[in-house]
Amino acid sequence: MTSLATARTSAELAVGEPRARFRDLLASEWIKLWSLRSTPWSLLGAELVVIAFNVGIAYDHYRYWPTFDREHQAQFIEQKMALWDAFTTNAGMILILCFSAIGALAVVGEYSTGMIRTTFAAVPARRSVMAAKVVVVAGVTTVCGAMVAGASFALTQAVLSARGAGVSIGEPGALRLVVASALLAPLSALVGMAIGTVLRHSASTIVASVVVLLVLPLVVSDQRHWSAVLAHTLPYEAWMRLVQAGQYETLYPWSLGGAWCVYGAWALVAAVITVTAVHLRDQ
Repeated sequence: MTSLATARTSAELAVGEPRARFRDLLASEWIKLWSLRSTPWSLLGAELVVIAFNVGIAYDHYRYWPTFDREHQAQFIEQKMALWDAFTTNAGMILILCFSAIGALAVVGEYSTGMIRTTFAAVPARRSVMAAKVVVVAGVTTVCGAMVAGASFALTQAVLSARGAGVSIGEPGALRLVVASALLAPLSALVGMAIGTVLRHSASTIVASVVVLLVLPLVVSDQRHWSAVLAHTLPYEAWMRLVQAGQYETLYPWSLGGAWCVYGAWALVAAVITVTAVHLRDQ
């Protein structure tokens, strides 16, 4: 009789208690993300490092500009090589590494502390919780990516403009470079979240993220058709295609539209995995 009464009371409470609204879940995930002291410092550190890489390359060109012959200077300006300094390859790799780790820890951190059990006990709708987490992380990293890409472009072109070699945002390909570099941050974070949701271990998640996002593009080559097709499905190669300055020449070319589709496909699949993988096994 006692058990029956307890069950009845629990059922009545469950019926009477309103379900959590999605905006409440968004607020909860926002608080959890920023309650960690490491979050703002990690984001700030990643932004400063990426910007420093880009500005450093631009300053090198500014510093050694007088040592270039006139033909080299004219070629630099004519081919709009300043766009290469706006967001360098090394800066892109650092951005991928940092933001994939931030996205992964947003998920794995709760698993390692056991907080995820409390979260799912309070809100049994696991997919809604993970969807809110995806929206918050994607939103924050998109803003951070826009700040990094915008600041990098503005600062590098300001440095090069002192030598008459800078370009404006209206230059063909400049806006595409800024947008593609900005969106690389949330894309990397979403991939890190998806891998973290599946593996649920910090070290293995970060290693897997590095392998998927950075190592695979180094393994494949564009010298053979099958390898080029595989390379064209990877986020890093898509970013490289989108930020390509000047004439694009390769053995197996692909379109800008295809590169944008790779961006969208990876982001969508990563978000779906993050939301649905929570039902694969008990927490």
